[in-house]
Amino acid sequence: MTRPRRAKSPLFGEEEPQLGLFDRAEPDTDYLFEEQQRELETLRDRLPSNVRFGTSSWTFPGWAGLVYHQRYANQRAFLRDSLREYAAHPLMRTVGIDRGYYTPVSEQDLAAYAAQLPDDFRAAMKIWQRVTMPGYPRHPRYGENAGRRNPDFLNAELFAQSVHAPALGAFARHMGPWIVEIAPSPFPLDPAWFCDKLGAFLRDAPRDFPFAVELRDRRLLTADYAKTLREHGASHVFNYWSRMPTLAEQMRVDGLVDTRLVVTRLLLPPGERYAELKEAYAPFDRIVSPQPQMRQDVVRLVRAALERDAECYVLVNNKAEGSSPLTVHALAKLLCSAP
Repeated sequence: MTRPRRAKSPLFGEEEPQLGLFDRAEPDTDYLFEEQQRELETLRDRLPSNVRFGTSSWTFPGWAGLVYHQRYANQRAFLRDSLREYAAHPLMRTVGIDRGYYTPVSEQDLAAYAAQLPDDFRAAMKIWQRVTMPGYPRHPRYGENAGRRNPDFLNAELFAQSVHAPALGAFARHMGPWIVEIAPSPFPLDPAWFCDKLGAFLRDAPRDFPFAVELRDRRLLTADYAKTLREHGASHVFNYWSRMPTLAEQMRVDGLVDTRLVVTRLLLPPGERYAELKEAYAPFDRIVSPQPQMRQDVVRLVRAALERDAECYVLVNNKAEGSSPLTVHALAKLLCSAP
């Protein structure tokens, strides 16, 4: 899918910030651009209000002409101010704050985000990996902890103090679900032990905002896992990820779809590696590898959720097809055209 857009100059420049992105106006391309905007607005108006599309993070200069139409003084200004323009895109009503996985987002940074967002915008924030990582990967960056068990795995108190408190203080109006990404473990996990740990975390953690659990180990996707989520009012993240079962297979696990919140994250096609696709797909301004079955499964999942009036979040990574804004556009069109 290709979006018509005007010829563009670089996103960053030394000129004053917020100048027009494009160097000159050309009537033909201006007309195409305005037509595209009208199409996006029409799709927005046809989508159910409880469906929120968005992307995994938002600071990609390659989205100039797709999401960003202003010129930013430099990369620092872009990182600081671009969320406002992202949230003005007709189809973007959520975003994944993925940086929270690597370190808790400060109250100051969350307040700066909140100042850029409209009232109806909700973000899905990843929980700090120190809380969600069963064990430390065997990688030099983890130093002496590499390969060891994580004593803070699913520590509700650590989550409450380090992660939840800043969000409650500065970002409560815009918080959607917490994403509890259970990273792959360097050692085998017993599914029963995992369900006990998860249940205790969901019981003891603050419940101001909903929890959505994302597995990266297919062996943990069990009936007991689904039961644990139901018992504590949490949701499963239906993830399109290289080593997890397909979205359709995850939907067949009893009880995972029957929740008041349905979260989908589209990340990596089966068998693919993140680093390889990041290099192959950059700068993320076009669809490189369409995934028609993935799109159909997302629409089936969303429509099943809408039958129960559930709230739906669909978050797309660039590595799913090549350009997450264009995947969002394609999914919105497909959802609106489905009978």
